[in-house]
Amino acid sequence: MPMAAGTTELRRSIGRNDLAALAINGVVGAGIFGLPAQAFALTGAWSLLAFVLCAGLATLIALCFAEVGSRFRQTGGPYLYAREGLGPTAGFITGWIWFLARVAAYAANLHLMINYLAFVVPVLSNEIVHGAAVVVVTVALVALNIRGVRNSTVASNIFAVAKLTILFLFVATGLFFLDPAQFHLAAPPPPDRMGSAILLLIYAFTGFELAAVPSGEIKDPQRDLPRALLLAMGVVAVLYLGIQVVCVGTLPGLAQSSRPLADAARQFAGPPGALIIVAGAVFSILGNLNLQLLACSRIPFAMAEEGALPRFLAAVHPTRRTPHIALLTTAVIAVTLALSRSFLAAVTISSMGRLIAYGATAIALLRLRSRPGATPAPFRVPLAPATVWLTLGLIVWLLAQVKLPEMLQTTGALLLGLLLYVLARKTPR
Repeated sequence: MPMAAGTTELRRSIGRNDLAALAINGVVGAGIFGLPAQAFALTGAWSLLAFVLCAGLATLIALCFAEVGSRFRQTGGPYLYAREGLGPTAGFITGWIWFLARVAAYAANLHLMINYLAFVVPVLSNEIVHGAAVVVVTVALVALNIRGVRNSTVASNIFAVAKLTILFLFVATGLFFLDPAQFHLAAPPPPDRMGSAILLLIYAFTGFELAAVPSGEIKDPQRDLPRALLLAMGVVAVLYLGIQVVCVGTLPGLAQSSRPLADAARQFAGPPGALIIVAGAVFSILGNLNLQLLACSRIPFAMAEEGALPRFLAAVHPTRRTPHIALLTTAVIAVTLALSRSFLAAVTISSMGRLIAYGATAIALLRLRSRPGATPAPFRVPLAPATVWLTLGLIVWLLAQVKLPEMLQTTGALLLGLLLYVLARKTPR
């Protein structure tokens, strides 16, 4: 199968440092502000091990993305990798389920951000005001993205610096207030509880692939993408483990906390500490939401370019050189999902959808390595294919932790996507 010709109409404005900030914004979003408590509820102090194991798995997946991504200069990310490595149908399924997972995550993260803001602006707790805030934030982010990818990346850089400064300050301060008794290790949790904790943490540790999607707008994706992904994973692994250490060591009753970082900061820094964490949550989630819109909109754009979705989604703004129709369509879907509150059901496919896309990318790596004439990969995964098979084994193990209702929801979403794919293929271009 020949490699795709690539996108030529989008403007390449994303540099090396911009790309690293995008990757960090993709990972550090809403999850880390809530999941420390849920992981602790499942595994107690063993949650530190769950964080380490999840960081290891996320790094293995990032390595696969680094190699496959280094082959391409086109827009598409997981959709592109699966399409070129596994064929058009597998590519569409991968792109579709990843798109749904990410749109659901956008809706969930946006609600969480507004809930955090309600901590200091109580009127946001009102349902009507809350809904209006959903629309206003999304309209502002869409306007920012339509104006040009450079605007989006500048905002991303600001959000990344702000969130990392606040979160590393939280860790550095909290380490002075640890209670060693809080780290007592009881009997190891059953494997299913550890598996459930890691499956939850995947939500917080992944998202780096968002930075790979707009490769058609990156100045030198084949060189810069691998560096950005691995740098982001290194920063996040250290930061997240430090956050969990501080939460476990400073917050009695961590398992019952709905805002674990804010509650922990209140323990050792008083109300001002909690307010700083609220600010950190807002910066963190805003950076993630900005990137979600940027990356998610490029999936229907790339699919439409290849005829897998209606062609109008591949339109590019005549002066801004952004996929404005795909952006608006993605935003409408996300806002509709958020306002209907049905995202609470849809978000259950988020981790599963990501894992499917990650597995497809790992398999594509092996297929592309064995294909004569494939574009060379400037970055190569060490000790492949053993590393890739280990990654696939861990992904299958995590998918086995998914409960039947979530499995059925994901299957329904896949069938809907296949129906759209068939209809698009039958429609004259």
